[in-house]
Amino acid sequence: MLKFVFWLLAGVNLLVLAIGQGYLGSFRTETREPARLKNQLQAGKLALLTQEQATASAAPPAAEGATPAAAAPAAPPSYACTEVGNFLLADGRRFEAQVAALNLGDRQSRRNVAGQDISSYMVYIPPQGSKEGADRKAGELKQLGVTNYFIMNESSPLRWGISLGVFKSETSAQSQLASLNKQGVHSARVAPRYSASKQFAYQFRDLDAATRTRLAEITKQFEEQELRSCK
Repeated sequence: MLKFVFWLLAGVNLLVLAIGQGYLGSFRTETREPARLKNQLQAGKLALLTQEQATASAAPPAAEGATPAAAAPAAPPSYACTEVGNFLLADGRRFEAQVAALNLGDRQSRRNVAGQDISSYMVYIPPQGSKEGADRKAGELKQLGVTNYFIMNESSPLRWGISLGVFKSETSAQSQLASLNKQGVHSARVAPRYSASKQFAYQFRDLDAATRTRLAEITKQFEEQELRSCK
């Protein structure tokens, strides 16, 4: 038993001596963390990258023989619905004849529009508020020598006004007004009178830019007409 203990202690001492002398290798550099990291990283060989270099290195390499993708061409402009008008009957027929050359088929249509035309011009004194007021104003006209007048008593915005004449042209109406001013009548006015008329508007759908340009050129031949988007 004593021999076994003796040889065991002797073996342990020899093992410690061998480790201390380095016969079994050194564990110091492998167990000390800073030294181990230094050997792994090799800081002297590190280099900082710019953002552009980092992005380029992160992008997947292009396939051999591949060409850069080209941007998709922009779609040509299209006009869903364009309207021209309003035309009186005669001008509408001339417009239709010229537009026929565009060969739009069922992409064009015509719709009726309720309009008003000036039929004449009236010289008048604005409404006086009541029959009594209109009668008093008529008495003043008589004193000034004006006998050609008419009290308007129908249901209209000019009820209890006084008409001093209706004329086909604005020039004639203005001439009558000037004559009345010389007689001392200074409250008279000139206003157009309207009558209902039938007019036309034209709508064109799905026009490309070239066709819409041609339509605009045709429209320019008709005064007071212009292209607009459909409502």
